[in-house]
Amino acid sequence: MKANQAKWPIATMARLLGVSASGFYAWLERAPSKRACSNAELLARIRVIHARSRGTYGMPRIHFELTEQRVHVGRKRVARLMRLAGLCGVRRRRWISTTRRTARARPGATTFQRGRAQPAVGSRCDLCADR
Repeated sequence: MKANQAKWPIATMARLLGVSASGFYAWLERAPSKRACSNAELLARIRVIHARSRGTYGMPRIHFELTEQRVHVGRKRVARLMRLAGLCGVRRRRWISTTRRTARARPGATTFQRGRAQPAVGSRCDLCADR
């Protein structure tokens, strides 16, 4: 109702939503709840820890830091507040294996086993022959 009060009258929105207009105005004047104040304080602590880690810490490490600071809070609450604030940690990159060896594969031959001629002592190597 608050977001649309510029477009529609409060009385009309209250009637359509099944609430009283006086209840809406009472809600506007009401102070934030204890939980909302606690969430704001906790989110401020989470932002400090996240910034100190240069944005790398995720929910598990931030929860650990909070428990070290003797702040009793659940993991899911930390995760929810981080998600709503748009904070996330950095994930480790996946290790990619590029070579897939089979059990019956044999190692490749070295240059000595291939029968390649070795350069004579004191001569230039074959890599430098193009110059």
